[in-house]
Amino acid sequence: MTKHVEIRICGLGGQGVVLAGQILGKAAVFDGLNVVQTQSYGAEARGSAAKSEVILSDTKVGFPMIRHCDVLVAMNQKSLDMYVKDLKDDGILIVDEGLVEKIPSGLKAKTFRVAATKTAENEFKSKLYANMIMLGAMTKISRVVSIGALEKAIAESFPEKVKEVNIEAFRKGLALT
Repeated sequence: MTKHVEIRICGLGGQGVVLAGQILGKAAVFDGLNVVQTQSYGAEARGSAAKSEVILSDTKVGFPMIRHCDVLVAMNQKSLDMYVKDLKDDGILIVDEGLVEKIPSGLKAKTFRVAATKTAENEFKSKLYANMIMLGAMTKISRVVSIGALEKAIAESFPEKVKEVNIEAFRKGLALT
């Protein structure tokens, strides 16, 4: 059976969606998958729309853009509203419950609410860790990559002084679902 999964992580600049996609792509490589990761964000450093798209496959990736995502991670309402149309009916929607208030009615995808930003603020005293919490939740829910590969990718993506706290945030996300 061929594995081909299209994932979009979207939110605002400053929420770490691009970094989350890069780490997810690195983890997929550690799991032996072929990966294409793209990103886009507004000209402003923070507050504009941002997205990271990751395609994971056990065969060659023929087209580098997401057509219909299997997994949509929305870190805010505006991003959900913008990209939910691309989510497959049998897909997975994961939203930051503190920043997404309304899920569209009639949505057929499996929906999960994760308190990523709230947990980051309460447990880590900074919303900067919401992206790693969301990666943990997405990993457990979707099982697109292994936990070990994601922890290794996080460890290789951060300097020593913040590596452990990011792994801890990832593990907190695993426990939230």
